[in-house]
Amino acid sequence: MKFVSFDPLSWNLKKIRSDLARHLGLALFGYKNEIIMDETKQFDIVIVGAGISGINAAYRVQDQLPGYSYTILEARNDLGGTWDLFKYPGIRSDSDLFTFGFQFNPWSRDNPIAEGSAIKEYVRETATKHGIDKHILYNHRLSSADWSSDENTWSLVVDHNDSQHTYTARYVIFGTGYYNYQDPLKADIPGLHAFQGQIVHPQFWPDDLQYKDKKIVIIGSGATAVTLLPNLADHAARVTMLQRSPTYILSLPNRTNSRWLSYLLPNALYCRLQRLVWIYTNRIFFLFCQHFPNLSRWLLKLNVRKQLPSHIPYDPHFKPKYNPWEQRLCVCPDGDLFRSLRQGKADVKTDTIREVTKNGIILNSGEELEADIIITATGLRLQIAGGSALSVDGKKIDIGEKYLWNGVMLQDMPNAAFVIGYTNASWTLGADATAQFVCRLLKEMESRKLIAAVPRLKEKEAATLQDRRLLNIKSTYISVAERVLPKAADRGPWQPRDHYLKDLKFAQGGDIDAGLEVVPGPSLRLRPKML
Repeated sequence: MKFVSFDPLSWNLKKIRSDLARHLGLALFGYKNEIIMDETKQFDIVIVGAGISGINAAYRVQDQLPGYSYTILEARNDLGGTWDLFKYPGIRSDSDLFTFGFQFNPWSRDNPIAEGSAIKEYVRETATKHGIDKHILYNHRLSSADWSSDENTWSLVVDHNDSQHTYTARYVIFGTGYYNYQDPLKADIPGLHAFQGQIVHPQFWPDDLQYKDKKIVIIGSGATAVTLLPNLADHAARVTMLQRSPTYILSLPNRTNSRWLSYLLPNALYCRLQRLVWIYTNRIFFLFCQHFPNLSRWLLKLNVRKQLPSHIPYDPHFKPKYNPWEQRLCVCPDGDLFRSLRQGKADVKTDTIREVTKNGIILNSGEELEADIIITATGLRLQIAGGSALSVDGKKIDIGEKYLWNGVMLQDMPNAAFVIGYTNASWTLGADATAQFVCRLLKEMESRKLIAAVPRLKEKEAATLQDRRLLNIKSTYISVAERVLPKAADRGPWQPRDHYLKDLKFAQGGDIDAGLEVVPGPSLRLRPKML
C-alpha cells in the first residue's frame, strides 16, 4: 500500500476559503442558478441505485458500519431497478432466488425461478423490514460525479424536479448494474421501417399492447425471447421465435425438493443450507460444462430432445454452435417453452432475415413469416455508473481505458466501488461480495486514519499486463460493449472475478494493500457519528 502525503493545515485553509467564498457569494449575489449544497446533502456514503445491488449494499453499511450516514439516489420513482423497469409478459429471473435473493433475508417461497413482480415485492419488503426505504431519494438521477483531491470528497450533481443539486460524499457505491435503461441494443434488421404492424422492444413494453389473436414474431433467442414465447402463446394466434443461432436451454422444475427439511431444521439453518446447496450445485455444473464440453452438450441435448414435438427437429433449432456456458445458459422453468411448442401455438425458425415487408418477414430461405407484431428481443446495451459522467479533479475518467481493481474499484478513481456481478452465477452474489469488501475497506481506513484510497497501476506493471475479458462470456451484447466496460488483466489485483466463494474470501480477509494508494487525513466521516 502506497501512502501519499497529506497536509491537514492546507486542507483546512482550502476548505475555509471554499466555504467563505460560497457563503459570501450567496449573500451578495443570490446565485439563484447555482447548485447549492447544505448539510442535509452531505453523507459518508452515497449509494447510486435502489435495485437489488443498492438495497444489499445499504443493508451491509447499516449492519457493519453503524453510525455511518448514507443515502440512496434512485433515478426512477420506485425501487427495484430492473424489476421495476421491465414489464413484458412473464419477465423473470433466470437465476434461482435462493442465491439471487438476499443472504440476510432469504427467499422463503418454494419456487426457485420467480416473476419480476414477485422479485420487486421481495426487494420492497426487504427494504421496509430493515428501514432502508427511509434512506431512498426517488427521482434523483446522478448526472455527474467529480472527486476533489483537495477536499477528498465526491461532488455529485443530481437532477431532481427539473433542477440540479450537489450531494457530497466521502465514498460512492455505484449499484446501477450494467444495463442502459434508456437505449437498448439495436440490431441491423433490413427493411424494419417498412413494417406496418406494431414494433415493440421488450425494454419498453407498452402497457396497452393488445396481442390477443395476433400473429407475433419474436426476433432473438436469449432469455427474453425464451420467456416471452410461452407467455404470449397463451393468448396470441401464433408466436414464432426467429433466431439467427440457437441458445442452450435447460428445463428445470420450478419448485424445491428439499422443503421437507424445513420441518426438521430451524428456519435460519434451513435457508442457509438451501442457499449453500444452490451455490455449490450451480458452481459444479458450470465447472462440469467447462471441463467436459462434449458430455455436457450431450446431456443438454437429451434434456431438450425429450420435450420437443415431432415436427420440430433438434438440429438446427436447438443445437448451438458454441460450447455450454461460452454464452449464458437459459433456464426454462417447468419446460414452459417446450409445452407451448407441443401445443402447436408456437414455433421456432432458425434463419436470417432477407427483408421486412409491410406484412411480415421474408427469410433468406425464401420463407415468409406473417406478423401483426414484431418484437425485437435483440439484447441490451451495457453501460457503467448509469451513464453518469465521472471525473477526478475535473479530468474525465474514461472507464473503458481503466482496469478494475479486484473486481470492485476503478484504476485512478478514489473512494468508489462498482457493483458488478457474475455472468455464470447469480448477480446478487457478486453484489454482496462487493458490499462486504467496501465495509471492510472503510473499517481499515478508519482504523489507520486514512481519508482516501485509490487503485494505481505502475507504468512498468502496465507494460507487461495482458488483457482479459471482464465478463467471461462471448455473447454479442458483451462483445459490443467491451469499449465501455472496465478492463481486466491476466494477473495481480487486476484479474477478473472468478466465483463467489473466492471473492467473498477476499472481501473478508484478502490482501487489500497491493495496488492501492492511500491518503492520510483527519477523518473518514463527513458527518459526526450517528447515535
